[in-house]
Amino acid sequence: MSNDICNDICNGKTFRDWDERYADSHYLFGTKPNDFLKSVADSLAPHSRVLCLADGEGRNGVYLATLGHRVTAADQSRVGLQKAKKLAEKKQVSIETLEADLSEHDLGVESWDCIVSIFFHIPTEVRAHIYPRIITALKPGGILILESYTPAQLKHGTGGPPRAALMLTKNELAQYFSGMKIEHLEELEREVIEGTGHTGLASVVQLLAQR
Repeated sequence: MSNDICNDICNGKTFRDWDERYADSHYLFGTKPNDFLKSVADSLAPHSRVLCLADGEGRNGVYLATLGHRVTAADQSRVGLQKAKKLAEKKQVSIETLEADLSEHDLGVESWDCIVSIFFHIPTEVRAHIYPRIITALKPGGILILESYTPAQLKHGTGGPPRAALMLTKNELAQYFSGMKIEHLEELEREVIEGTGHTGLASVVQLLAQR
């Protein structure tokens, strides 16, 4: 699947659109980490090897790097990843960046201590390819940290994609990751204030699971 097609069906934006959105000097989703990620970050072993999927401008990957983890931030936007590098320099940490079409990229086999997926919204046909590869790519005992908007988010209009088909429910996640040990799985409404891109009360689903 090409970069153009994947981004178009995943988020209603092409990778060029995301480059344009990230081109401004401000950070669209802010520079602070996602609240759910921050709340469960102590689940990671020291110096974990972490892959952050669709990490955009790097706020989550850089945060984990400040905790001493070895982070690779993956995204299709070159502009976003360039800003991630700048944010890492500002925070005096180092991260690796990976510009890739995540619908096709080889995530490896038992390669990562943790994989992070924060507001990475993809349709069912893409999930069918990516989610099994996430499980395979985690080391035994590895951790998956995921937060997504649910279809109920459409009533809030405070961020996220424009179509319910790109969002996730608790039941769907339970099925996709049934082979993992579920430590936390919950749908809830919470305030999501992340830059100008996420701006208020939101309907989300959160998952913490161990291979």
